[in-house]
Amino acid sequence: MKIICIGRNYSEHIKELGNEVPEEPVVFLKPDSAILRNNETFYIPEFTNEVHYELELVIKINQPGKYIEKQFAHKYYDEIGLGVDFTARDIQQKLKEKGLPWEKAKGFNGSAPISNFVPKTEYPDLQNLTFNLLVNGETKQVGHTAQMIHTIDEIVVYVSKYFMLKIGDLIFTGTPSGVGKVNAGDTLQAYLEDKKMMQFLIK
Repeated sequence: MKIICIGRNYSEHIKELGNEVPEEPVVFLKPDSAILRNNETFYIPEFTNEVHYELELVIKINQPGKYIEKQFAHKYYDEIGLGVDFTARDIQQKLKEKGLPWEKAKGFNGSAPISNFVPKTEYPDLQNLTFNLLVNGETKQVGHTAQMIHTIDEIVVYVSKYFMLKIGDLIFTGTPSGVGKVNAGDTLQAYLEDKKMMQFLIK
């Protein structure tokens, strides 16, 4: 099982980090050791002073596929959930300045908390979904899938050109604006529409 992440897929998030709008999806990977399930506590690593939350809609692949055509992309996932792409922003910045890969900043242990997944059929239009993140009860991120630069199906098509998708693979589809630092003692809550999907503690 692999975790495929899409960066810079919401224009307001691109602006807040001072990045350029990409011509095609930005792709990076996290190892399966990054996953946290069942609202497990997230422990801030000792090697960073600036871990940022990035809430994202996540899809779960349900059948193998590569070089998928857009008209068939929707058949390769039938469940959706939420995930947090924790990022060691200070480490990432140093790596970017040197032109080095991001893995140490993105793929460290526990950097991908995920919710349970729900059937996509519960929602009539996946490109018309709202999701949000609260930190200590205060709303910090509000995302709407209509604001994606690349739609879910477009992402499936694109990544399948480079990586064969397998059953159980997860695709993080990008984060909206409002990212910020977490601190020990914080409680994070994530909602898909009005459904609470996650609640966990930071230590």
